[in-house]
Amino acid sequence: MKTGRQITHSSQSKCILTSSTKIGEPSPMKTTWYCPLDLSTVSEMAEDGIIYTVVVKQGHSSPAGPQSTASRSQHVKAGTEEKLALHLLHSFCMGDSSFISIFLSTYRSFTSTQRVLDILIDRLGIPPGESNSNTRQMFNKAVCTVFSTWLSDYPEDFRSLNDPSCLLRLAPLLPGDTSGAEIKGRLLRIAEELREKTLLSGSLSDPTKGVTSPPDPSEFDATSILGFPSSVIAEQLTRIETDLFLKLVPYHCLGSLWSQRDKKGREGACWSVRATIKQFNRLANAVTASCLWNMSLKSQQRARLLEKWISVAEACRSRKNFSSLYAILSALQSNPIHRLRKTWQETDREAVKRYEELSDIFSEKDNYSQSRELLKEVGTSKFSNLDTKINNRRFTGSCAQGTVPYLGIFLRDLTMLDTAVKDRLENGFINFDKRRREFEVIAQIRLLQSSCRNSIFRTDETFVQWYHSVPTLREEESYKLSNQIEAPGEPSPGRVLNPTVIITQCPDALSAMANSTVDADGIFDFPSPVNHLLSRLYKHVKSPSVSCLDVDSSPPPNDATTSVLTTPTTAVKSHRRSVSCGNNPTNNKPEAGPDMRIVRIRMDLHDGNLYRSILVTSNDKTPTVISSALEKHNQNAQEASKYELIQLLPEGKELIIPPTGNVFYAMSSASVDFLLRRRGGNTPTGSPTLGNETSATFPRIKAKGRRLVRTLF
Repeated sequence: MKTGRQITHSSQSKCILTSSTKIGEPSPMKTTWYCPLDLSTVSEMAEDGIIYTVVVKQGHSSPAGPQSTASRSQHVKAGTEEKLALHLLHSFCMGDSSFISIFLSTYRSFTSTQRVLDILIDRLGIPPGESNSNTRQMFNKAVCTVFSTWLSDYPEDFRSLNDPSCLLRLAPLLPGDTSGAEIKGRLLRIAEELREKTLLSGSLSDPTKGVTSPPDPSEFDATSILGFPSSVIAEQLTRIETDLFLKLVPYHCLGSLWSQRDKKGREGACWSVRATIKQFNRLANAVTASCLWNMSLKSQQRARLLEKWISVAEACRSRKNFSSLYAILSALQSNPIHRLRKTWQETDREAVKRYEELSDIFSEKDNYSQSRELLKEVGTSKFSNLDTKINNRRFTGSCAQGTVPYLGIFLRDLTMLDTAVKDRLENGFINFDKRRREFEVIAQIRLLQSSCRNSIFRTDETFVQWYHSVPTLREEESYKLSNQIEAPGEPSPGRVLNPTVIITQCPDALSAMANSTVDADGIFDFPSPVNHLLSRLYKHVKSPSVSCLDVDSSPPPNDATTSVLTTPTTAVKSHRRSVSCGNNPTNNKPEAGPDMRIVRIRMDLHDGNLYRSILVTSNDKTPTVISSALEKHNQNAQEASKYELIQLLPEGKELIIPPTGNVFYAMSSASVDFLLRRRGGNTPTGSPTLGNETSATFPRIKAKGRRLVRTLF
């Protein structure tokens, strides 16, 4: 009789009919039904400081052989810090072959490199068995496997140590065979590097930091972008993005690390992700500046610039460069460009159609299902697209084999997992099942990175020079230029987007998902439970995409936390992370925070019906929500007392929220759409100020401001 919780699963059975009756013989017919069942028994086995999940798959007998067989496997579910580190040396013999990869990818979420090395050094000092016994040989083999994998995949862990003393203690304890000697040599070389840095009082610098002089605006020629073939522009952007993607450290994307990036003392954390975001911002700025900089252009001339960037976006799509593709689309959808009605009217209709089709790739529907499906089709392909090869060779002689994904989707998944699944069990053990789920997302990133390693590019110095000459436009500057090109006051085109936000209470959904048993399927081409978990999770917590949600309605003026998402020379701005990334902006401890919902609040302004997403917690009263909404709509928040908050219900009904009521509990679950109305029935008519971004509507296109990147990451 097995101990612990047991769950028995039975798969669909196929019944085989065997008969002892010959053809033509009368009934009754003696029939034997053989139903092979794939039965699995899942139980837990607890030892000192560690819990295993044990799976016993019961084989089935056949008509030819009645004897059945069973296979048994076990993997770590949870454990103490020490036991998890020691399991590195025992995982192979226990059949938990994936443990080393998972641990090395995720251990920084719950411990440090120094601590893991200290635990392993203590264990290596007392090896098991006699020197020539099988036990010792197996132990030595495990030691070499662990450190060889660690040094190959994560050498930066050893180079980030404060001093070489730990490595100097470790080296003599390694096995004396050939493998051990090779590992010892690598460790001693790293120790020597650390010693030299200590003597020189050097320190590891942030690779994203660099002293560069800002470009001279007088030398910038916006229209010269028209002289470059779209394929060349896309090729150069893909070269830049591929280089950054190959330098990306996958574990930097872990929610527990990325969410702590703005804390004091962690200014250089997750530098590889910051570098990717910096390039995203830079490209979006280049698109915006090229379209707005030259004030003397006519609408027809400016439309040619829009068409050029749409063509570049298409070329990025053919090269499987989804990062640059989304940056270009985001800039074209930003409000300063989005609101240029006359310019869009002069844009070629076929180009606009292609633009809308490209925008659909990043639709938020079903948790970015279309974008993920594309990654499944092209990201895991072992051969490059033929058209891509032809285009590359025709213009540049380059060959782009890999896929550069839009990193925001992975960041969103990992941050949501970090919020949804607890770090520790009730007994205090580290929840290693959570790390397995995170590793499945990281494995997707690493697989895509491997597809990029054989890419070959040539540098076009002329384009690079133009790209670096683009001046940085702040949000208010872009909007001011846009208003000078086309004055505000005329309504935007009439088709208004329907609300797409469905909100449920976050904590209950997250708890339900964290404790649920999921099936092994998913929307990505990786058959694993984590994708199904994320799909179900997002069905419970559907919020606007990270590209259109900003919960920082009123940052404190003395907030020292800075945004890493502004372009290199922009003014630094305070921000908080989007709830759609899984972080609770109202409390550093999500499990202890208030309930929350995200609602859409509309105001009828000159530039169209503006919808802004507002985070509402169970602590927020009506004046607080109105103030946040006014700030989001670039109105004076001090005039909150002049407005009333109205929930728009089905069938044209309205629910007026009490002036001093709790919005979270007063609102009806039938709708998440609200209207901010001036008391007396008048809607505000003043044009928005330039301090923040505004929004507008365009046919079939959701308005997404340039703040999307700040909100996204």
